Amino acid sequence: MSRASVSSVTKEQPSPAANPNSRSILSVARQKVTTKHGWFGDYDYRWLCLPSLPTARRKQPPFYGIDDELPLVLAMTSGLQHALAMLAGLIAPPIIFASSLMLDPATSSYMISASLIGSGILSLVQLSRLKLWGGYYLGTGLLSVVGTSFSTLSTANAIFNMMYTNGTCPSTTATDGTITRGPCPDAYGMLLGTSLICAFLEIGLSFLPPRVLQRIFPPMVTGTVILMIGASLVGSSGILDWGGGSNGCQARPTSGIYQLCPTVGSPHALPWGSPQFIGLGFLSFVSIILTELFGSPFLKNASIIVGLAVGCIVAGAAGYIDGSTITSAPAITFLWVYRFKINVYPPAILPMLAVYVSMSMEAIGDITASAEVSRIPVEGKDFDSRIQGGLLSDGIGGFVSALFTVTPLSVFAQNNGVISVTRCANRTAGRWCCAFLIIFGCLGKISGFFLAIPNPVLGGVTTFLFASVAVSGLRVLSYVKYTRRDRFILAAALSFGVGDLLVPDIFTYLFDGVNNPNKGLEGLIESITIVLSTPFLVSGITALVLNLILPQDMLQLDEDKEDVEVTQDLEIQVLEQERMM
Repeated sequence: MSRASVSSVTKEQPSPAANPNSRSILSVARQKVTTKHGWFGDYDYRWLCLPSLPTARRKQPPFYGIDDELPLVLAMTSGLQHALAMLAGLIAPPIIFASSLMLDPATSSYMISASLIGSGILSLVQLSRLKLWGGYYLGTGLLSVVGTSFSTLSTANAIFNMMYTNGTCPSTTATDGTITRGPCPDAYGMLLGTSLICAFLEIGLSFLPPRVLQRIFPPMVTGTVILMIGASLVGSSGILDWGGGSNGCQARPTSGIYQLCPTVGSPHALPWGSPQFIGLGFLSFVSIILTELFGSPFLKNASIIVGLAVGCIVAGAAGYIDGSTITSAPAITFLWVYRFKINVYPPAILPMLAVYVSMSMEAIGDITASAEVSRIPVEGKDFDSRIQGGLLSDGIGGFVSALFTVTPLSVFAQNNGVISVTRCANRTAGRWCCAFLIIFGCLGKISGFFLAIPNPVLGGVTTFLFASVAVSGLRVLSYVKYTRRDRFILAAALSFGVGDLLVPDIFTYLFDGVNNPNKGLEGLIESITIVLSTPFLVSGITALVLNLILPQDMLQLDEDKEDVEVTQDLEIQVLEQERMM
């Protein structure tokens, strides 16, 4: 009997094993660990591990659903692939946060570890599907994992810039006008505290019907937001690190420690944009492409890590790696080894509320994509409950992650590609993924190694990673019908978003004419400035408002006429081709 028929029979006629007692659980576990089939099953591991040619066609392995029986080795290897696919997206945000706030290596290393551990713990919640009161759920019940939201990363840069500008964080100005930032761990604590209270917005949104949310946040709005998140991160972080660093050395000052990148005291310090830096980043970038062309399915899923590894090997041989962060990192670590003063930064409340709205939009799209690749119906009450459970888990995760000293953790999209390639959507693989992430986080030396990665190597990889986020936004926008109304909304939204991206200071001086504002008004002005200076926030708000106020039938008659004319032209072309034949 085939796997599909066995699965259908199991669904139609549940056996007593659906509610096993302790003896049956022990017998199943014993069979798993004591038999060859329990360890390896019938899976073709050669397909998973052997390199492939771009033109070669290979037989696909069987598909494993979310609750199918999975061999132990396959569960572990699939879980490791998911963990490796997530790794770059999990370590990049804390490294960028620490760099923006000039934090010491010990604190920076801890932030990486906390991000990995928090992701592993909260992903276990998202993988579950705990039934609550009144038909509500917690978690999607899919192979959905969570990681640091890139929307938080983009917004935090604007918040930190404001803190340094208004004196909340220390900075010094040299005689030549070069501004040098001082360490500001309290700013990170303020970000965590603000995130903690704003998380209740997403918790509240999770109890709204998914159809209402999809009506408020259609692909037009969601795609615009995701596109601008990716594009802004490429410009503000990825490409700058590729050139040598984003800590101030990109301005190539004539004095101070940032005359060279990353600092004048670093191994092989060079001016920003030097060919050596560009070459290192390009090597990592090309390694990702070659892995995609010739790598095995396992390596393709870990192509970002391959790029980091190749870049680090060459950089280490050339003397660009400072190993002090590795030697100073603890062997074992965990959450709360370092703590931050949790506080609320009032000007950041409005931007962080917008971040949680953005996270809700991303979560709906990512959960839908996870359901599709897992071969779960994307319509009906069951799917709606998965959306609701995923959003609730996301909101609670934003609250708990702040207590974990981690910025908001949201549903990750990278794992959908792993599911598609490996044809394994099983939640057991997801649990192994969580176990690997927690182990990686607890091993402090691993975080120390990640912190030692040279900026050009990290920049070459994150540029690709952030560009992938932008492509995800384009994919969402492909669902838009592009009527005249849709084109109008998109053009208006991108006018602000792209303009803000190309000229970041355009709204910085908007309120310079306001003299002696009181403390409340000053906080409101700073909050508005942060929103206006963050490309994805200003473009997303524009798209959201226009989508709500512009009527659906606005100038639709012209659009219908165009559709009729296009249809007639196609019919004429078909008739002419038939005559010629």
